[in-house]
Amino acid sequence: MNKKIKIAYCIPSLYYPSGMERVLTLKANFFTENLGYDIHIILTDGKEKQPYYKLHPSITVHQLDINYDEMYGLPLYKRIWGYQRKQRLFKKRLSKCLLNIRPDITISLLRRDINFINKMKDGSIKLGEIHFNKSNYREFNDNCLPTFLQQVIKQYWMNQLIRQLRKLKCFIVLSHEDAAEWTELNNVTVIHNPLPFFPDQQSDVSQKQVIAVGRYMKQKGFDLLIPAWQIVNERHPDWLLRIYGEGMREQLQQQINSLNISSSCILEHNVANIIEKYCESSIFALSSRFEGFGMVIIEAMVCGVPPIAFACPCGPRDIIHDNEDGLLVENGNINQLAEKICYLIENDAVRKEMGKMARINSQRFKIDNICKEWEKLFNQLLK
Repeated sequence: MNKKIKIAYCIPSLYYPSGMERVLTLKANFFTENLGYDIHIILTDGKEKQPYYKLHPSITVHQLDINYDEMYGLPLYKRIWGYQRKQRLFKKRLSKCLLNIRPDITISLLRRDINFINKMKDGSIKLGEIHFNKSNYREFNDNCLPTFLQQVIKQYWMNQLIRQLRKLKCFIVLSHEDAAEWTELNNVTVIHNPLPFFPDQQSDVSQKQVIAVGRYMKQKGFDLLIPAWQIVNERHPDWLLRIYGEGMREQLQQQINSLNISSSCILEHNVANIIEKYCESSIFALSSRFEGFGMVIIEAMVCGVPPIAFACPCGPRDIIHDNEDGLLVENGNINQLAEKICYLIENDAVRKEMGKMARINSQRFKIDNICKEWEKLFNQLLK
């Protein structure tokens, strides 16, 4: 009988409902249920908090109880001192944990553990996987410091990261576009994120509704989508835009009110039944300034909703076949975004065909297909 493959993942916490936690849970559950892997997840924060996404009962969670979270809001000098102290504690506890687990493969999700994961003596193969694009990773924003100093610190962090990534057996990124940015490395592999669902139901793209989904924050660019919608609204006042998310609601609502489009541009809260909301819509809009991958694009596509997206770094170019299963827009071009939305509104046959192709082409992101790529990589490395 073949020995169970044992894999350890290092991630800060699992209680927060963001993409990285969601994708890790999806993959860990699949590896456990379908491939019989022995999965261990090592955490540093959120000791008293339950995972937001349900884990398979056979997965073992190890809580190292470092509590980096407690440093948020402290002055910079206290954060630096506290961080160094916690890093020493983390290194010690992680080493002990890995020596106890003895995994075949240890995977860093490129948070604080990447600084010393390669020094661990547990004998496992060390991998890294990143859920951000390179150009927006390790941003340093501290208003107390001048801009040039922030850039110096960011560059120092990036150089430090590159040194660690070179030592990994393999470094996995989410898109071919992002892979091309890591010119300093020769160990980069691309594996896309998997779909969290593949519903039987899908949109018939007949309802006069456009949907956007994401956190209300600058990265997601809803402040660019809203003025684009004002242009669309002038030509198609009978269509609605619904934006599902949480965050800087007041600022976005003020922008909507100032443009007099509050009757057709509606800020919605997060909902549990997002599949139904996709299926009630006929066009999906992504206005992000940057993405790690753009999970919401493939979610919309699998529901038969054709996406229109800024060709931002990184993800949309890997996902959307322009003019086949969706439309790409010059990054940040508000007028072009409005024009492309109007184009799909005004061309029912094109919209239906793109929705149909979006559903078909999204099948390559089904979790079975994505996890086969991971299984192949693991088997190659373990040989």
